Amino acid sequence: MPDERLEGLRRLLEPTKLTPTTVRFIDIAGLVKGASRGEGLGNRFLANIRDVDAVVHVVRCFSDPSVSHVEGDVDPERDVGILRTELLLADLETAQRNLDRLLKDARRGDKEAGRLAEALATIRDGLDAGTPVSRLPEAATDEEAVKRYRFLTAKPALYVANVSEEDVGGGESEWVSRVCAAAGEPEWKVVPLAASLEAELATLTPEEEAEFLDGWGLEEPGLARLVRAGYRLLDLVTFFTIKGTEVRAWTLRKGGTALEAAARIHSDMESGFIKAEVVSYDELVADGSMHGAREKGHVRTEGRESAIDDGDVILVHFH
Repeated sequence: MPDERLEGLRRLLEPTKLTPTTVRFIDIAGLVKGASRGEGLGNRFLANIRDVDAVVHVVRCFSDPSVSHVEGDVDPERDVGILRTELLLADLETAQRNLDRLLKDARRGDKEAGRLAEALATIRDGLDAGTPVSRLPEAATDEEAVKRYRFLTAKPALYVANVSEEDVGGGESEWVSRVCAAAGEPEWKVVPLAASLEAELATLTPEEEAEFLDGWGLEEPGLARLVRAGYRLLDLVTFFTIKGTEVRAWTLRKGGTALEAAARIHSDMESGFIKAEVVSYDELVADGSMHGAREKGHVRTEGRESAIDDGDVILVHFH
């Protein structure tokens, strides 16, 4: 996760080790028309994404006769439509299959099965009408049913507009607009990048990367923008710890507590939690050190239910 605050802490504290937090992306084979009926990798593909937190759809937005397209030509609107349709059909099949089983159990007197069947029938009807689970009215969905059956259309999604090198640095806007319109999503959920350039960047040293980006008129790699978009999509924040000579960044859901932050660091800290000392990044840098922050009263003592904010630096006391 690109974060300038880590560099700020490096300059302030001069640690021997600096560890960023991460977002894990799993690259799997593309989704083709008919996947819900077994085409391509079919259910193997769909099984791969049932346990992820979010889905990133890479949509081709470049023409190149040397790179074939499974559908024959470049048409991002059509491709987004295929993605949405196949995921809807897969969810519809999941809903109907489990609904049939629950109805059998309900007829045998299982009240819990009856309740779930009612919830699943509502979700099934919405899917059948072409509405993803994520866009069903909140009153019409049952959180337990959505979580239990891991509906694919319930997952938040980003779109990558994979553009040509010629479109980098100015020509992406048309493609972004087209993908936004096709997906019905705001622009921040569509990240334009040229995968060919990203592949080159991955082989460069930091010094070479800076020169390469400057040559293309880019401030940062497209992957950095994608990671940030993923962070925003999943409503994540970053907090920092200082242990000995290591400064480390960690990920937490927005609104997460000091106890949850302790659990991210180590299970022993969670089970033996006493308190957390917390100071914001900005105050720590302004004060020059943890000692300076304490002297100015900027280090606060927090209990287990206290919320951790983005950029907080924390020290956990535990048994």
